[in-house]
Amino acid sequence: MHRRTFVKNLAAGAATLPFLKTMTAFAAPMKSMVVVIGSTINSLDIHRSGTNRPSYQVAINCYDRLLSFGTKTLADGSLSYDYDTLTPELAESWTVSDDGMTLTFKLRKDAKFWDGKPVTAADVKWSFDRAVSLGGFPTVQMKAGSLSEPEQFTAKDDHTFVITLPHPSKLTLPDLAVPIPIVINSALAKSKATKEDPWATEYLHRTPAGSGAFKVERWNPGQQLVYVRNDDWVCGPLPQVERVMIKEVPSQSTRRALIERGDVHIAHDIPPKDAKELADKQGVEVTSTPIENCMYVLCTNLEFEPFKNKKVRQAIAWALPYADIFQNAAYGRGVKMWGGNDANPESIAWPQPFPYDTNLEKARQLLSETEYKDGFEVPLSFDLGEAAWAEPAALLIQQSLKDIGIRTTIDKVPAANWRTLALVEKKLPLHLENFGGWLNTPDYYFYWAYIKGNLFNSSNYHNEEIVKLVDDSLYMAQDNPAYAPNVRRMIDIAFEDVPRIALWQPTLNEAMRPGVEGYEYWFHRQLDIRTLDLEQS
Repeated sequence: MHRRTFVKNLAAGAATLPFLKTMTAFAAPMKSMVVVIGSTINSLDIHRSGTNRPSYQVAINCYDRLLSFGTKTLADGSLSYDYDTLTPELAESWTVSDDGMTLTFKLRKDAKFWDGKPVTAADVKWSFDRAVSLGGFPTVQMKAGSLSEPEQFTAKDDHTFVITLPHPSKLTLPDLAVPIPIVINSALAKSKATKEDPWATEYLHRTPAGSGAFKVERWNPGQQLVYVRNDDWVCGPLPQVERVMIKEVPSQSTRRALIERGDVHIAHDIPPKDAKELADKQGVEVTSTPIENCMYVLCTNLEFEPFKNKKVRQAIAWALPYADIFQNAAYGRGVKMWGGNDANPESIAWPQPFPYDTNLEKARQLLSETEYKDGFEVPLSFDLGEAAWAEPAALLIQQSLKDIGIRTTIDKVPAANWRTLALVEKKLPLHLENFGGWLNTPDYYFYWAYIKGNLFNSSNYHNEEIVKLVDDSLYMAQDNPAYAPNVRRMIDIAFEDVPRIALWQPTLNEAMRPGVEGYEYWFHRQLDIRTLDLEQS
């Protein structure tokens, strides 16, 4: 690819794109890759309050963790992370005590931060202390692995780090491999800290301090993030690509044009419609991977009076036009989550199809057995940031519910307000939502989405039996004889009470130029650029 052609093509289709003035970097004699994304990276610090999902990639590519996940090959030949296999990163080995409550990690002795300072157990402790102390999502995610107090973390010596748990948990080790428990250069961070900002959040917001495979060469918020390889990285195979430019292009039509013309190497997280259409075009390769532990759902908020009646919720579940939604909102890309054969499943696979399908007669009959037989009015809300799938789904749902007497008005909520209204305040009576748990077990999903007060239970659903089942199972080993029956019962209740009506399991869609190699799907839905490579033309 020639820079002259690249700039000319961009100017023709998107003359006002702000990153054109920075493209001189592309001409550098390095193996470079260009990626376009549609969202804005708002911070380089994953622990900072308000850091958004697109920003998580910085934690993945610029920092190391004690552990990572392995890699597996899926049925279609694509690569995916392997939740069932943990691999070393900063920790060259680890042991678990017989009672499961003490984890001891031996650190690599050759790992160094970008400034040359050796990585020590003291850095790990300071970083973990920070993660559990700053609050917000990072602290909650650490808590999922039973990591909640600085007193649990001990730097025994420079290369020995110890975690003490309040109880054994199957979630602790996997939780060390998610993006949150990064290891920060504590000496550098503390030198930038102040009395008002003891964790150096203002400094780390703009300036990563890691030991990872890539450094941030440039960050222009709202325009681009440029990574350059750390040639001294020792925690994995040295990346083949030396520089990666992440370009923020809000217009999906422009992102599509860039990948179709071959002007960029990857268009990240493209909508299902584009994935379907681009898959049939020469010069573009599309990978679509089901997002583990994730469903797109219609949520009925039980604080809204009609939805307190289970038969009303079931009536809605029987009324939805699932097949039409799947074709018009998902474009057939994903896994169907309706039409299940058994209301009492034998399998504990999650997610799995719910035992509902489109049956307006059954829906009307259930509604007629309630005080709402003449229907009611309710707003149907969706996140404008998810409009690509949510708007066509909402319009189809609106029409179908009208057929059973439930009248809806479409409420398009700005993306900036969605998390507060839907998840924090939980104010939306009927809304489209999605949640995918980073730790891939059914009980983890139920903990977040079916326990009242937890962030992703936007339905305000409460069931005492579910609470007990989750409490009993969350930290239980999966080979415990009680585990599978507990999970099956959770699924039984979810099918019966249906506060969250499953639509489909979505896919993460990536469009790539031929010659891009090493792409691997990850549960966090961000690019791990460390494994990417490309054939030089």
